[in-house]
Amino acid sequence: MSKRVLVVDDSRVSRMMIRAIMLDKHPDWTVEEAGTGDEALAKCDGQAFDLMTIDYNMPGMDGLEFASRVRAQGSTAQLALLTANIQDAIRDKAAALAVQFVRKPVTPVSVAEAMALVGG
Repeated sequence: MSKRVLVVDDSRVSRMMIRAIMLDKHPDWTVEEAGTGDEALAKCDGQAFDLMTIDYNMPGMDGLEFASRVRAQGSTAQLALLTANIQDAIRDKAAALAVQFVRKPVTPVSVAEAMALVGG
C-alpha cells in the first residue's frame, strides 16, 4: 500500500539518504522533504502524511517542537525522531509526544525501524 512520507532534516545528505532507502524498498511511496520545521509545517498544512521522520537538531525549531506543533495542527501521522541526540531527556520528551525514537546514523536499519511504524 502506498504511503506519504515527509522527511524533516536540515542535512540535505540525510534527507537524500532516507528518501533513497525508502524508495528502494517502496518505489510506490511518495517521499517529500523539508529542511526546517517551519518548511515542514507549511507542507503539512492541508496535506496528510502517514509517516514523518524528524531530526532533532535543526536551526530554529527543534524536532520535538515541530512534533508538538504538527500534532496541534491535527496530524495523525506516525512520527519518528531520527537523531544522534540520545539524551534521556530527549527520549522522555519524545515518548510524551508519542514520537518513536530512532537512533542515527541514517542506515537501512534505522530507516527500516522508522518505516515499520506504517507497516513498511
